[in-house]
Amino acid sequence: MQVPDLIGLFIGPLEEIGLAYMVTGGVAAVVYGDPRFTRDIDLVLELHESQISSLARAFGGGAFYVPPPEALKREASRRQGGHFNIIHRDTALRADVYLLGDGALHQWGFERRKPIPVGAGTMCIAPIEYVILRKLEYFRDSASDRHLRDVAHMCRISSDEVSDGELLAWVDRLGLSVEWAAVQQFRE
Repeated sequence: MQVPDLIGLFIGPLEEIGLAYMVTGGVAAVVYGDPRFTRDIDLVLELHESQISSLARAFGGGAFYVPPPEALKREASRRQGGHFNIIHRDTALRADVYLLGDGALHQWGFERRKPIPVGAGTMCIAPIEYVILRKLEYFRDSASDRHLRDVAHMCRISSDEVSDGELLAWVDRLGLSVEWAAVQQFRE
């Protein structure tokens, strides 16, 4: 399975330089749900301009593609959160990096991220409600059943970790009632 490689390639350097992050997307769906193959890792990263050179050095040496510092500065300055990719050249494995920004959902999830043991180290993972909500947003935008399947598996396998009140409040706040209903039908 590629998940340990993704974690070793992308989480290790972030942990070494002490940048605050949380894992979400497919890797988080695997942690909370059923294993499946994924070639990327989705990260929400808190990145200040003063940390850009540390990030570039951590993924430097030619093994990774990292956007130029000017592009990273531009993305870090976006109030709603920027986005960029870091790509491992030998394997084409990718980190989709979403910057924290001022978005209420990102802020909420980031405050509730939790460290979990992985091998000899740890990784910070988004709360399950955040992962579910983002998957519902992805489903709304793409209509891909993969996202519904991920949410259904997470709800079945990790239901004891879900705060129904928090989740449903965010479903209403984000206008995801139709997508949440689709998950309920998918589960049946």
